[in-house]
Amino acid sequence: MSFKKNYKEKILPSLIKELGIKNKMEVPRIEKIVLNMWIGTFIKSGWKDYSVLKNDLALIAWQFPVVKNAKKAISNFKLREWMPVWLMVTLRWDKMFYFLEKLIQVTSPRIRDFRWFSTRSFDKEWNYNFWIKEHVIFSEVPQQDIVKPHGLQITIKIKWNNKDHNKALLQALEFPFTK
Repeated sequence: MSFKKNYKEKILPSLIKELGIKNKMEVPRIEKIVLNMWIGTFIKSGWKDYSVLKNDLALIAWQFPVVKNAKKAISNFKLREWMPVWLMVTLRWDKMFYFLEKLIQVTSPRIRDFRWFSTRSFDKEWNYNFWIKEHVIFSEVPQQDIVKPHGLQITIKIKWNNKDHNKALLQALEFPFTK
């Protein structure tokens, strides 16, 4: 059974029963997943061509990232206006479920010294944010082409404003939280 089908047919109905939700529109749902890769240090270290990182993120997310530029210059950080600062990808629907399945079942066990994800990483809108130190843990990234491993910030946007319900949804998906 595919991850998306399991999510729709088993996980959401069981959450309705478990959380005592009367209206099925109130059940928490995953809206999107956003991947961010900071490339400012890569640019500052003398590398002008960041296409390697762009291609790596495209391989991880199955779509090309958007390059975000600095909005204003900050001289203390050696940052100039319109300098590329980070890469961003927003995943929705099938790509989102495929990425989440791969993250939970394949990639997170590959993290060196993995101690599970913290349950305190929910933001003020109760979305789950976490950081992966090296993007090379994804099996799609060719290991011989790596210039410098970069971190990857992942945000799971959940369409409900209740921390306990959102945490219950991620636990039902078997997200690797600390015990």
